[in-house]
Amino acid sequence: MISDAMRTRFDREVAKYPADQKQSAVMACLAIVQQEQGFVSKESENEVAAYLGMPPIAVHEVTTFYNMYNQRKLGKFKINVCTNLPCQLRDGQNALHYLEKKLGIHMGETTPDGLFTLQQSECLGACADSPVLLVNDRTMCSFMSEDKLDQMIDGLKGAGA
Repeated sequence: MISDAMRTRFDREVAKYPADQKQSAVMACLAIVQQEQGFVSKESENEVAAYLGMPPIAVHEVTTFYNMYNQRKLGKFKINVCTNLPCQLRDGQNALHYLEKKLGIHMGETTPDGLFTLQQSECLGACADSPVLLVNDRTMCSFMSEDKLDQMIDGLKGAGA
């Protein structure tokens, strides 16, 4: 599962820490796996654990704690909608429900065409900009009215074609 190119990238991350603390690179190694494979499988977790000299359960705990690690294949566009209390008070839950209706899926599901996966997220750290969402763990979208949600989905559909 882990290619030689990935191991080279792992080596660069591990080199940033003292030799007896190479386990500190676990998050970076998991991010590399996800970039290369699209998600972090149980087999990949086991290989990262062996590479870093960690118990497999310790790597699995990291994978399951952070929502940036996908544990299964997701759509091309992963949309995390913040539904924490500050965003809920400013229509975060409404934005999630609107996207569920627009995409024809429920939170946690992927559209049949494989383009979109819709997820709920805890605080994204932009409460003043709510409702907010994060696309593919990289692009923050703020003040997401229904019109802006429509524009975003249409733009992503165009990019995904």
